[in-house]
Amino acid sequence: MKLPWLKRYLPRSLFSRTLLIFAVPIITVQLVVTVLFIQRHYAGVTEQMTQAVAVELIYAAETVEAAPDAREAQQRLDALAIPLGLFLTLTDGSIRPRESVAFYDVSGNSLVDTLADRIQRPMAIDLTTDDKVVFVRIETQKGILEAEVPRRRMVASNPHLLLVWMLVTSAVLSAIAVLFLRNQVKPIRQLAHASEEFGKGRTVRFRPAGAEEIRRAGAAFLSMRARIERQIDQRTRMLSGVSHDLRTPLTRMKLALAVAEPCQEVDELGRDVDEMERMLEGFLAFARGEGAEEAEETDPIAIAELIGADARRTGRTVAVASTTDTPQNTLVLLRPVAVKRSVQNLVDNALTYGREVALSVRLLPKFVEFIVEDDGPGIDEAAREEAMRPFVRLDRARNQDAGGGVGLGLSIAMDVARSHGGTLELGASERLGGLRAVLRLPR
Repeated sequence: MKLPWLKRYLPRSLFSRTLLIFAVPIITVQLVVTVLFIQRHYAGVTEQMTQAVAVELIYAAETVEAAPDAREAQQRLDALAIPLGLFLTLTDGSIRPRESVAFYDVSGNSLVDTLADRIQRPMAIDLTTDDKVVFVRIETQKGILEAEVPRRRMVASNPHLLLVWMLVTSAVLSAIAVLFLRNQVKPIRQLAHASEEFGKGRTVRFRPAGAEEIRRAGAAFLSMRARIERQIDQRTRMLSGVSHDLRTPLTRMKLALAVAEPCQEVDELGRDVDEMERMLEGFLAFARGEGAEEAEETDPIAIAELIGADARRTGRTVAVASTTDTPQNTLVLLRPVAVKRSVQNLVDNALTYGREVALSVRLLPKFVEFIVEDDGPGIDEAAREEAMRPFVRLDRARNQDAGGGVGLGLSIAMDVARSHGGTLELGASERLGGLRAVLRLPR
């Protein structure tokens, strides 16, 4: 049976859930044993001891009524007090049947019920005046029989010791179990931390430990990480070789075009060579992904200002702004070259299709956001996901005459965001009316 509303109140971590699974049965058993002990043993023993005292009180009351007068009755009570171990007196007056018992006194309630059941006379019972003495007043024909009964004669002595020992033992064993449980959960946390850091492009030391299943999961993670790193290294090496092989004929072609007689065909070939070189650079940048770069403490605001300065040197204007919720710490652990390249691609994309471009940096407690907005035609909501795929160009949604690359600008930004454990989101700019790209990276 599914209870969706119950999930909101359950703990989320493995340690808390395991502790809950461990603690709930123990607490339930403790409650059941306590209730059964109080009802069956504690109340039962109290009832048996109270019945014995009730017989003595009945005998004392009958002795009073059998005496010819009140004075003789008191003398007989004095003679019974020592053998019975009670303090007995006879007074004049009448009583109103009542019971004075604390609401939490379980044994007192059982005591009162037993006396009332065995002594079929009007009487008053007081258990609150003195917690060590039970005051009983019984109405007889000669007057009021007052009895002071030591409570230990009617209630089992120190019955709470069993409960105390049970609770203390359970607490000690639970503390030991919690320590062992923390040791079992620790390798899982280490594995989760290593996986999360690797998802952000950082490699941390990790050694499988713990139970056999956790060790197997850790070993599988290390094997997977090694395969991915080896694949990235092989791809980088292959593309470096391709780059070297393709740059040589491109260079020869550029030299041949440089010494050729100027004509329309030579100009067109020159533009084709330049476009091939730009495409090659885009392919290499996308495939390389800056995977070999090490993450370091970097100021994102400085990256944004550098991109704005580069744009001004080319004669374009990019409005740069920044806000921070953590002014005491503006450094973020990231790969600066890769992040700068991805943000630069977003800015270049905005400059290509818009006239007004704004770059904002937001430093949040857990994230850093690079927001690029323009006043261009934007991208339809249905085509935004496709726009971030490699080698996809949406020039029909943009301006075909404005030029374009090979469809890798957004893909490179997305690849850098994922390598840092972040995201790239495309939307509509409310301020400028064009595209709004948000590169969000965890801190």
